[in-house]
Amino acid sequence: MLHLYSVIWRFTGRRQILLILLSFAIAALAAAPLKFQQKIINMLSGGSGDLGPVLVLGAGMFGVILLSLALKWVLGYSSGLLGEDVVRTIRQRLVASARTREDSNLPISAGTLSTAISAEAEEIGGFVGSAFSEPIMQIGTLISVIGFVTATQPRLGIVALAMIIPQIIIVVVTQRQVNRLVGERVRRLRAATNKLTAEDLQAVEQEMLADFDSIYGTRKSIYKWKLSTKFLLSAIGGAGTVTVLLLGGWLVLEGRSDVGTLVAALTALGRLQGPTNVLIAFFRMLSANRVKFDLLQTLMRPQ
Repeated sequence: MLHLYSVIWRFTGRRQILLILLSFAIAALAAAPLKFQQKIINMLSGGSGDLGPVLVLGAGMFGVILLSLALKWVLGYSSGLLGEDVVRTIRQRLVASARTREDSNLPISAGTLSTAISAEAEEIGGFVGSAFSEPIMQIGTLISVIGFVTATQPRLGIVALAMIIPQIIIVVVTQRQVNRLVGERVRRLRAATNKLTAEDLQAVEQEMLADFDSIYGTRKSIYKWKLSTKFLLSAIGGAGTVTVLLLGGWLVLEGRSDVGTLVAALTALGRLQGPTNVLIAFFRMLSANRVKFDLLQTLMRPQ
């Protein structure tokens, strides 16, 4: 993993700096709408009857949301362009490597080259565009939102934190198995596409069908692991929501908290689930692309 990131930084480091700065800015704004929401609800529940301050807070909240969305647009566009540049570079290097190997009588098979250029380069290039910005933005958002909840009501902040930690552990443990299956699927797919170039397809038909069956079985196992993990993560998220609602409601009844804080905490819990899901998906993509990157390197490395 460190090798993959060192390669990414060596070739795209300068362009990654802007993406990292944008990610920090977006993360810093993550908790601001929650604070506005808390103040608005408490003001409304206080029954002052003055709508002016509420409108001002609403305008401020909408302004923060628009600013965050604008920054996300710039980040998404910039990371997308960077990813496309990397895809083009990988494809160029694969073709150059194939030509060099052909000249040295160590050619890359057409099937393997086709799969690498069409699918594997696309996936790795897309990952490079968000390799630094995505985890920084999502982790920063988690820190910002959990910090807000903890500052307003420490007990609810502890519940939010306790909901995220087991999810991370589950993903790290299960992803190792998924990585092994991803590598096996890529190798099988390359083997199957290589057979498509055979002069007598009838002779290799049964072998290809066996490869397809093996790929199907591998994909089925991947689905089982991913869906089982998703079930556990969703169950933990549901338990966290119920816990915050009951604990926060009890604190409100005891007079140790207010309705605005409870509503903001519940909203924050929903906000936490988004970055958590994105980070989980990113970690899976990172793990899968690390396997594919290693396989691609074997094609671009001179023999």
